[in-house]
Amino acid sequence: MPKQIRAALCHAFGEPLVVEDINLRDPGPGEVGVKLEAVAICHSDISYMDGAWGGALPAVYGHEAAGIVTEVGDGVTGISQGDRVIVTLAKSCGQCPSCASAQPMYCGGNAVEDPVLTTPGGDAVTKAMNCGAFAEAVVVHASQTAPIGDAIPADVACLLACGVPTGMGAVINTAQVRPGDKVVVIGAGGVGLNAIQGARISGAARIVAMDLEDKKLADALEFGATDTLSATTEKPWKALYKLLGGALADHVFVSVGAIPAYETALRLLAPRGTAYAVGMTHNGQSTGYEPVIFAATGQGIRGSYLGEIVLKRDIPWMVDLYAQGRLKLDELVSNRWSFDQINEAIADTRTGQARRNVITF
Repeated sequence: MPKQIRAALCHAFGEPLVVEDINLRDPGPGEVGVKLEAVAICHSDISYMDGAWGGALPAVYGHEAAGIVTEVGDGVTGISQGDRVIVTLAKSCGQCPSCASAQPMYCGGNAVEDPVLTTPGGDAVTKAMNCGAFAEAVVVHASQTAPIGDAIPADVACLLACGVPTGMGAVINTAQVRPGDKVVVIGAGGVGLNAIQGARISGAARIVAMDLEDKKLADALEFGATDTLSATTEKPWKALYKLLGGALADHVFVSVGAIPAYETALRLLAPRGTAYAVGMTHNGQSTGYEPVIFAATGQGIRGSYLGEIVLKRDIPWMVDLYAQGRLKLDELVSNRWSFDQINEAIADTRTGQARRNVITF
């Protein structure tokens, strides 16, 4: 039988969310029900709420969550009632070529599911980003969860569902940064700080953080950057060349969805260097480049979606790194808010000053 839960609904793009009662159906085959303990607010949620990427309304956003498994659908193995898990947007079928080659982030075999959320009158509510986690509970495919154990607090564990693996995974999984490499991270917000952590853990020789704000550059040093460079610097590639002693970057990670950052990134690359598109721009935004430069220098640009993580492989070692004190998670949480304060938390996130705001239940 469907259960009634409280959820924060978006009824119109750009308008505040409305916390109200809706219905959540029972888990079907391959699905689990999770009572949420915490959910973080990601800038991607805000972009969706503002209509930057479209989507049907009303909708429940939220995709960076942690909680306790309450129900297990038919055919689910390896997950039991009472397990503490993260809940993420990455849904994988386990059968397509991407899943078979350990790239489930690019799964092409996701089937359309029956409506999970409905209004009291029976109308469908969009479970946005495969999660709908701005709510007291969710029903998701089992592939969207990974166990976290009982030791890690929920308000930091939820960050392992998006912001942390997006940044760290881009460095470790996508770029495969090696000891001695020179790294630049453009944007020292929540994702950028985790790219910096990933570069530190990977043994990069130099990690240069770029941002418009001095406070965020100071944050970057706390998380492992060896150097900082203001994004307001005129011809920053010349400043970087001097900073690195006559060299440019092997890897440049753009962690913000800003066209100027992407235009700058390519100028910071050494021969055979690669820029990585991590931060997502809005639909329709574009920039240009000269293909001859890539051909002549061996440089490249490629994307990294959600850090190309494999949940069951990568989340356990991130939890272990946190337990060892080598992965900063507590320091990423700027503020904790109640569910009824979700619009205040979103407004605070919009200022760009928060590393991560977390809603706790």
